[in-house]
Amino acid sequence: MAQRIKGPDPGFAKLKNDLASGEIGTAYLFHGEESYLREYYLSQLREALVPAGFEEFNLHRLEGKGLTAQALTEAAEAMPMMAQRTMVQVVDWDLFKLAEDQRKLLIALLEDLPAYCCLVFVYEHLEYKPVKTYKKLCAALDKSVQAVKFEEQSQRELLKWVSKRFKAAGHTIDAETAEHLIFTCGSLMNGLIPEIGKIAAYAKGERITKADIDAVAAPVLEAQVFEMTNALSKGNFDKSAEVLGTLLKLQVEPFKILAIVGMEVRRLYAARTAIDSHRDKFWLMERCGIRSDYPARLLMENARRVDRQWCARAVKRCCELDVRIKSVNGVDGASELKLLLMELAQEARA
Repeated sequence: MAQRIKGPDPGFAKLKNDLASGEIGTAYLFHGEESYLREYYLSQLREALVPAGFEEFNLHRLEGKGLTAQALTEAAEAMPMMAQRTMVQVVDWDLFKLAEDQRKLLIALLEDLPAYCCLVFVYEHLEYKPVKTYKKLCAALDKSVQAVKFEEQSQRELLKWVSKRFKAAGHTIDAETAEHLIFTCGSLMNGLIPEIGKIAAYAKGERITKADIDAVAAPVLEAQVFEMTNALSKGNFDKSAEVLGTLLKLQVEPFKILAIVGMEVRRLYAARTAIDSHRDKFWLMERCGIRSDYPARLLMENARRVDRQWCARAVKRCCELDVRIKSVNGVDGASELKLLLMELAQEARA
């Protein structure tokens, strides 16, 4: 079954509308992997609610560890000073691990939260995992708290953002080069910020080039593994082994490398299937849940160098090695991976 690419989170859109209209709600729950956006919108809430110089009275930051519902209630009920509202920020409080008496007090607070308070639960390091068996707590959260999930942004939004960051540093970047940057360094903004800084400092010309990116950017694991499978599709064992050696020196666990190699060869198989059945890159994007056509184009190019039999064999061998590494004691994962790469490269050359 095809993997559907998710649309934007409705909670995120609601938060943006609340800020734009000035009608900020009484409770939000921030979670998700895009920490840059999470921090940005926390700052937007603080600026909108808490006058400068009155943070001590109107901004209450609480750590989840050791927090009680009684302490939270006191903070939420504290009256604002020289301001219309207060903001209570609670970080990493696992709502679904509270004792029953604490859950009852929290539900009571959510059902009668003062209108002058904006309560924000922030999942920074913990993952937000609602437990549906706690029906009363889930109902109270659904009714009174706006959940906002900060996810990877759409390709269009990321490209605009990357362009703005480079412009602020005195450089320009075209869309295809920006796509190469995102493919190389990942699509999370917090990870892209330092890479953009390095590239902007390194680049000699006004326009950023792919060569500038490749010279100084630190590629994410997925991009390095893609380089490895790209070399395999060309029958280039030496290059694939070189990438593997780099990853092992960085102490990336062999099973983790194998998991991503397995994912890449499955995508390569899908790309080969697309070519054989006269389908385009958009079918491949939907099938594999790929958000941008840039990696889809690269996959299609790689798939033209191998046949379906090679792809099927590669997928099967990755699965077999995964089972072997996880179930047989004493297996040298690094050596087994190297042998797998050698085998697949030889078959690609045949």
